[in-house]
Amino acid sequence: MKSNRIVDAKGLACPMPIVKTNKAINELQTGEILEVHATDKGSRNDMAAWVKTTGNEMVQEQEENGVFKFWIKKGSH
Repeated sequence: MKSNRIVDAKGLACPMPIVKTNKAINELQTGEILEVHATDKGSRNDMAAWVKTTGNEMVQEQEENGVFKFWIKKGSH
């Protein structure tokens, strides 16, 4: 999936992947895609909860060799 920006949060523990994701998504335009890479196992639940509370959309997620990848579409909020 094509993304407008990639956040590398590998090796970071909670809450840093969310902090970096939040900062990056605020710099995107509505409808653009942010790709996030994280290794923290808690990031799956954290990202799911974060998109619900922020009005953004989880377009896709996958795990590849211990790296969780998320594609988040910026909402209009």
